[in-house]
Amino acid sequence: MAWERAGRRVIALATVGHILPALLACFLLSDRAAAQNVGCVVQTAAAPQRQVLRCRDGLTIEAEAGVDYNLVDRNGDSQPDAVSLRNRAILIDAPTRSGGQGFEVLTPQAIAAVRGTQWAVDVAGGKTGVFVVTGRVSVRRVGSGTGSVALGPGEGVDVEPGTAPLVVRRWPAARASALLARFGR
Repeated sequence: MAWERAGRRVIALATVGHILPALLACFLLSDRAAAQNVGCVVQTAAAPQRQVLRCRDGLTIEAEAGVDYNLVDRNGDSQPDAVSLRNRAILIDAPTRSGGQGFEVLTPQAIAAVRGTQWAVDVAGGKTGVFVVTGRVSVRRVGSGTGSVALGPGEGVDVEPGTAPLVVRRWPAARASALLARFGR
């Protein structure tokens, strides 16, 4: 299930929350085929229920149940370069890639980019929360060429529409734990 949008190859993977249960099995088979076309294998995990994509370059994407996202292959090499996330949360484990190419998560409010780390992105209530488990992540507001912030382990940022500066904060243990629990961590 792939199509071209603005010169980028987009793979639709997770819109299962809006179809009839009778079609679910067929759709999941399409998901597996699409994921493999971009060098990923889809697995289903339980407790909590989520979808785990393991890509051939070492990239792992965990998507909680009901999430709405697409994989993006910008350069056509059959490996995802980014995730377009519209709601709910994903957990990314992105190893450092050769050639210095980073991995991005694109949301309605933010762009989070990384070269090698583990982090979670949650879209809810008109804002995007980005939390770093390990490594470093650069975050900027969509439509803003400036004003990016760098997050380190244990740090997060909430990105809302507007022009206010982004504020990096050490997330309280309860907030970080609640987000990571959604991925069985």
